[in-house]
Amino acid sequence: MLTQRLAPTIAALVLVTGLSTTVMASGGGGGGGGGSEMPSASTPQYDPAVEYRKGVDALGASRFADARRAFDNVLSVAPRDANSAFLAGTASDALDKPKDARRYYERAMRSDGERIDAHRALALVLVKLNDRPKAQVQLDWLTAKSTACAAKCANAAAIDAAIKDIQTAIAGPPVVALQLPGREPEPRPASWLQARTQQAGDLVYGEAVGLINEHRYDAALVSLREAGLAFGPHPDVLTYLGFTYRKLGDRPRAQAFYRQALAIAPDHRGVLEYFGELKVERGDMVGARANLARLDQVCRFGCYEAEELRLWIALGHDPAV
Repeated sequence: MLTQRLAPTIAALVLVTGLSTTVMASGGGGGGGGGSEMPSASTPQYDPAVEYRKGVDALGASRFADARRAFDNVLSVAPRDANSAFLAGTASDALDKPKDARRYYERAMRSDGERIDAHRALALVLVKLNDRPKAQVQLDWLTAKSTACAAKCANAAAIDAAIKDIQTAIAGPPVVALQLPGREPEPRPASWLQARTQQAGDLVYGEAVGLINEHRYDAALVSLREAGLAFGPHPDVLTYLGFTYRKLGDRPRAQAFYRQALAIAPDHRGVLEYFGELKVERGDMVGARANLARLDQVCRFGCYEAEELRLWIALGHDPAV
C-alpha cells in the first residue's frame, strides 16, 4: 500500500529543509530510504537544494539580487523547475526589472501551466509594462478556470483572488505591489516566505501524501506545489507530482516531472519505479525493463520498488487491477 511506503520519506523532510544531494540521491518517493550510491557520473555543478535554500533565504531577507543569482544556479541544474523560475521572477520584480520578471514567469508557466500564482504574477507584470491586452489574456484564462471549477476546486479561493487582483490592476495605474507566493492570496511581508518554508514545508508535504492516499489528487497538487516552494526541485516532490498527474490521466505531464526528478537524482528508486509503471501503462515494455535494470543495479540486495515494477512488467498492467 502507498501509505506504508511513505513514512521514511516524510521523516527525512521533517528533519531537514535544506536537503542535500546526498539525501536526494538516496531514493524515497514511493519507497522511502534507498541505496547509498551517489550519481557521481552526473553530479551537478550546483546542489539545487542548497542553492534553492540560499535563494529563499535571500528573498526573505530582501536581498533580491542574491536571490535571483541563487535561483539561476538552480535553473542551471534543473532548467524546468517552475518554482525556481517563479521565484527568480519575484526577485526580478522586486528589483524593478519587469522585463526580466516576465521572462521568468513565462518560463515557470512553460514548465507548469496550471500555476495560478504564475498567471497572476505574469498579468501584473504585464500591466507594469503597459501591455494590458496580454494581461487580459491571463485574466481570461483564470476566469475560465474559475468557471470550470464552480467554486469546487481546492484552489478556487486563490483563483478568485488572482482574478480580483488582475482586474484591479488593469483598471488602475500600471504599478502594482509585489506579492510573495503562498497559499493565501493576500500580500505578506518578505520575511513570510522564509518562515513558511522553514516551519511548514514538511507539513504540507505530509498533507499532500495524505491527500494522495485518499485519492484526492486535485487537492494534493495544491499542497505539492506549496511543498515545492519549500524544498525546491527535490525528487520526492517531483516524483509525487508525476504520480498525481498520472492518476489524473495527464501522462505527458507526469512524464515531464519524472524526467525532472531523474535528471537530479538518477538513482532515485521511487521515480524509477513509478516512471517504469507509466511506461507499462503506455505499452513501452522496453523502457519499463530499462528502468527495472537500473533498479536492479541500484538495489544490489533487492528492494520493494524493483519487485513491484517486476510484477507490473510480468502482468503488463497494475497488479491491483
